[in-house]
Amino acid sequence: MSHDAVKTGPVGVGIIGAGVISKEYLDNLTSFPDVQVVAIGDLFEEAAAARAAEYGVPVHGGVEAVLGNPDVEIVINLTIPAAHVEVATRAVNAGKHVWSEKPFSLDRESGLGLLKTADAAGVRLGCAPDTFLGAGLQTARRMIERGDIGAPLTALTLMQSPGPESWHPNPAFLFQDGAGPLFDIGPYYLTTLVQTFGSIRRVAAFGSKSKETRVIGSGPKAGEKFAVTVPTHVSSILEFEGGESAQSIFSFDSPFKRAGFVEITGTEATIAFPDPNRFDGDVRICATGSDDWTTVPSIGSTAGRGAGVLEMARALREGRPHRAQGELAFHVLDTMASIAESIDARAFVDVASSAAPVPALPEDWDPTAATLSA
Repeated sequence: MSHDAVKTGPVGVGIIGAGVISKEYLDNLTSFPDVQVVAIGDLFEEAAAARAAEYGVPVHGGVEAVLGNPDVEIVINLTIPAAHVEVATRAVNAGKHVWSEKPFSLDRESGLGLLKTADAAGVRLGCAPDTFLGAGLQTARRMIERGDIGAPLTALTLMQSPGPESWHPNPAFLFQDGAGPLFDIGPYYLTTLVQTFGSIRRVAAFGSKSKETRVIGSGPKAGEKFAVTVPTHVSSILEFEGGESAQSIFSFDSPFKRAGFVEITGTEATIAFPDPNRFDGDVRICATGSDDWTTVPSIGSTAGRGAGVLEMARALREGRPHRAQGELAFHVLDTMASIAESIDARAFVDVASSAAPVPALPEDWDPTAATLSA
């Protein structure tokens, strides 16, 4: 079983995966007094050594430099998506709590297996995105809970772009299994909707591809063609456990960019959330029967990636549930898999899993405060 309440002081964390994303995590985690980055590991040990030198991390090496380190309480899993479950399972078996970058897993079976393994071991799982803990989405959430829009009824979310191949130097993986606009961008929007309405119970969707191949637009591979194997436009309808509904479009087929569009309509007003892929941004609200939108400045932390790790670390010490839970990430994955199945079957698909909304953060939640005494 875990020993959440035994240790005191800052929580020791170790990072597996020293790639591009590790830099943003390390920028933030090394500035949070309640966590201490004690080790970094990578299959390419020289990459781990370079990151360790850059951020003053005392221990570096292969994966075992993190998994075998007694000072590491939370393993931060920043490996490639296909390795997420394998690395997380190894960490759980080593008695560590795990925070993973999204996606939680690539399929329901391995994700469910990881949840059961962690539960049996008495350790916690956390998973990105943690943008829903940022000031923008937390402010919108508190406004809804306060009753500012009345009872929430429906939602519309849009993520439309021409696709990332024009600027990404190696974009092929974003157009293949486990990605596409649904799996790559969907977690930000679906996590936000689940935190607003509760669990998703049923989905229906259509998907299409505008092209069978695309062309890399920048970098050393510019001009190369690659195959598109997943839908690049997904139009979905979601039904929530309370009977509310949402329509969500995820598209790499639009000449226009409409990222970050989330509107929730209630009985008294409509609220426009900031971009769920960001931690900041103002909220707008418009009373029913009016055309006048009011901008509400967001209140809270805009710390960025790693905020969920910190919140999880503090929850460990305080002996309470953390917010960016594995069950939430699995429910979002289950929903996306159900949307993909609905596209293929051309039918409604039930979503079996659940994830209850977690409490909103206090307005004064401060990642830079030292709250864990030794």
